[in-house]
Amino acid sequence: MKKLIVLVVAIIFGVNSRAQSNEQFIGADMIVFNAKISTGSLTKPEASALAVKRGKFYAVGTDAEILGLKDKNTRIIDAGGRRLIPGVNDAHTHILNERSFNYNVRWEGVPTLKRALEMLSEQAKRTPEGQWVKVIGGWSPYQFEENRLPTIEEIRKAVPDRPAIVQYAYNRAFLNELAMKVFGVGTDRFPALPGTVFEKDKKGNYTGIVEGYTFTFISLESMVPQPSNEEQLSSITNVIHQLNRFGVTSAVDGASLIGFPQGHTQIQQLAKENRLNVRMPFIDLQFGDPDSASLVDAEIKAVTRKSPISPGENMHPTMAHGHEYEGAGELLREELHDHENFDRPEVIIDKEVMRRYIKEDISKLVEKGIPFRMHISYNENITPFLDALEAIDQKTPFDGLRWSIEHAETIDLNNIARVKKLGGGIALDMKMAMHGDGFIKTHGVEKASQTPRLRQLVDSGVPLTMTTDAFRVSSYNPWIGISWMTTGKSVSGSEILAKNNRLTREEALKLVTVGPTWFEDQEDEMGKIIPGHFADFVLLNKDYFTIPDEEIKTISSLLTVVDGRVVFGAQEYSDLSPKLPETLPEWSPFNYFGGYYNTKN
Repeated sequence: MKKLIVLVVAIIFGVNSRAQSNEQFIGADMIVFNAKISTGSLTKPEASALAVKRGKFYAVGTDAEILGLKDKNTRIIDAGGRRLIPGVNDAHTHILNERSFNYNVRWEGVPTLKRALEMLSEQAKRTPEGQWVKVIGGWSPYQFEENRLPTIEEIRKAVPDRPAIVQYAYNRAFLNELAMKVFGVGTDRFPALPGTVFEKDKKGNYTGIVEGYTFTFISLESMVPQPSNEEQLSSITNVIHQLNRFGVTSAVDGASLIGFPQGHTQIQQLAKENRLNVRMPFIDLQFGDPDSASLVDAEIKAVTRKSPISPGENMHPTMAHGHEYEGAGELLREELHDHENFDRPEVIIDKEVMRRYIKEDISKLVEKGIPFRMHISYNENITPFLDALEAIDQKTPFDGLRWSIEHAETIDLNNIARVKKLGGGIALDMKMAMHGDGFIKTHGVEKASQTPRLRQLVDSGVPLTMTTDAFRVSSYNPWIGISWMTTGKSVSGSEILAKNNRLTREEALKLVTVGPTWFEDQEDEMGKIIPGHFADFVLLNKDYFTIPDEEIKTISSLLTVVDGRVVFGAQEYSDLSPKLPETLPEWSPFNYFGGYYNTKN
């Protein structure tokens, strides 16, 4: 009997072997070789080649090993010996609020104020009557060689015959005379929200300089001409392409001013047409619901009754995590918003108000199983927030529900430990890279040198990521933040972070690749170049691990791949890049200056 079984097995094996030998070998969809691959994996930290199949890495190794997996249909890409890393994952940005991106002059990366003002003058000549000349955040006065803000006189001279607004973060705006007239500065039409200050000259006349907080500037943005649906789609398309330019392959939208689903029209269209070239999980905020007592009540109603959607549910038809609901935030109640204006003292929320509202609001989210993120910049506000969370957890255990504090610039060691014990995470941002010089003027050098406590945060083991929080308060270029984390220097070149509060290049890279995946509940799928992970990666124009410190901030992508698809290519890889549709409107500053500044501008 035993001999019979052996004979049958041998016959079957022989038949199958002959059949398989006649079958065509099915190779990789894409192979990249001759690369310096930093995989992010402890098992195999370095490799020279990778193979992609059906949107995932399925082999990583030497050139000889991987090239043996090709067939006649495999796209083969020679990396030219360059550095290749996992795709950058920006776990807190605001793509959906950039529907007017094409209407704006972008000052990110512009080296001099002189050139920035020239750009305004040039754009004013092509902006049609009825439209504005606008700069809406993303830049810092400390990036300029002149190391200062523009004056209102310079703005007026640059744009004499069109309304103009130049907004610096959520700190200050410059309005020329035509803009003041349209806004109704000095009248009841202007949104004089708490904290808003109108500068006046010695004669009592408004100068055009407005200082305030977040809600002041959001209100102003709603009062200028708005783009058409087609222009909004064009704007979002360009925004995503700009992210791809810097190697961003995944970006969590940190809540749109127009909530789901109305505020997601452009993303849904791009996903349907397979043109969404970044994974975009999102958190949601429901402003403007007069029938709900709070933002949290409005959110629960929206996702359970009006447009039902479950946490973790992906609406992209083909790409995993392409358009996925991640929960509520980042603003859970207007009264608890402590903003991020480093030119002013901290906004401290009354402790009892914080505790009362957090218990009331977050208890509802926990009971519904909805993850949440909370914007808190200052440690004085984090303490009562955690007091309330600990009380909620005692009554209704979080039981693995993911939550995070967003920003947390001045969090202390005790509160870091409390966040970790409660199972939360901390999503930092790179605002200190942009505005650290201003922080020093307000809070002093010593405090700035430990803001945030990067070394202690990394060593604590708390789930941690570094984000951009673009496009208003910071640049969308993540390499500005990576440079600051490793060199300690802000965009001005000033040393902001203390030497004992800086990270190694490997640690900093992990905070924008591996670190973000916890916040998206995707640790086993993204962040590393290993078999089974999604094929999101970037080929860099410079070797991040060997170039001089001062060059880190100049890194960009030569080749960006999302889900196994090339979404961006530059230099010799430009032919692989999908062609962008025509930018609308024709007079858009983007058609003339592009997005992030480079010498071609």
